[in-house]
Amino acid sequence: MKPKGILAAAAGALVGLVMLPILALALVVVPAATGTVVQLSGCEQGGPGGGSIVVDQQQLGAEEMDIARTIVDVVQQRRLPRRAAVLATATAMVESGLRNLDYGDRDSLGVFQQRPSQGWGTREQILNPVYATGKFLDALIAIPGWNTMAPGRAEQAVQHSGFPDRYAPREPAAAAIADRFWTGPDNPTPLPPAGGGTEAVQAKTFCPDQGDSDVPRDPGQIDPTKLPPGFTLPDDAHQRAAVGFALDQLGKPYVWGAKGPNAYDCSGLMLASWAAAGIGIPAGTISQVHAGHAVSSVQEVQPGDLLFIPGSLGSAQVPRHVGMYAGHGVIVDAYDTDTGVILEPLSSWTSKIVAIRRVADPSLPSPPPGGSPLR
Repeated sequence: MKPKGILAAAAGALVGLVMLPILALALVVVPAATGTVVQLSGCEQGGPGGGSIVVDQQQLGAEEMDIARTIVDVVQQRRLPRRAAVLATATAMVESGLRNLDYGDRDSLGVFQQRPSQGWGTREQILNPVYATGKFLDALIAIPGWNTMAPGRAEQAVQHSGFPDRYAPREPAAAAIADRFWTGPDNPTPLPPAGGGTEAVQAKTFCPDQGDSDVPRDPGQIDPTKLPPGFTLPDDAHQRAAVGFALDQLGKPYVWGAKGPNAYDCSGLMLASWAAAGIGIPAGTISQVHAGHAVSSVQEVQPGDLLFIPGSLGSAQVPRHVGMYAGHGVIVDAYDTDTGVILEPLSSWTSKIVAIRRVADPSLPSPPPGGSPLR
């Protein structure tokens, strides 16, 4: 089918959606460039969420879409041109397949396979995609003429890859993916370098999935912003670092897609907390439910474990909300946009928990000393 025919068919499908009683998207096929086709598949309320993107017959799953959205969010928060989002997305596609990897060549880590030994940041920092994207952008905009270079040149100038020819072929697909999340002008007034950290902003999304909790709150049970008397952090170094980080975020706002440092969504808080412990986990609740290994019952739960519930738009098969067990009978989670990051009693969640995942691996080296003070 010719491009005009494809776009006409897509437009017709979208018009038909106006009549649907549920929130859903039909398949849209967008020709990004010669030889590159990006497809946006449908999603519906209560389904897997976010739909999926197919680039040249390769489907991007929930984590990849979450990472792509995060990259675009950070670029927009920095008020950089759309071109920066394309270059960053293309680089991430080549380096990690848009995944938050905790391994790589030598000491390479994360979405952009940045190396702590080369000054990109600590392991803990690089494993947070928000920080990693910020550092990539700092290096990118320091290159004179970066936004007018031939395809692949700017990415290579940042990455110094042994395979420099891999970036240019990914740019058309990266442009189509970035367009799915971009809002506002293509060339806003830029902000000064952020030093690798920035707060995610609300982006254009495929489906209205906010990932809110569906556990009724009873403020009389516990103070949602204050640890119970006698609370102590766990002894295990990784658990201590992850739980301590999560608790330090109490009171911060919930922003869908945010991974810190100033706001979080439910899965973003989990990712940032375990990154602070030097352990990378996937982005997005749908992917995190497969992280680490399963815990069979609530009776066996340990501090740092991820607890999954259906949430406002999920199901037992596809949970859409996650919290972290902090110990002493309390959970820390980014509850919703009105509430932010709070503490909740484990007892309120027990009947709704559909999965428990343990991330900590005793064989891993301990995180650096320091940790989080108790509130």
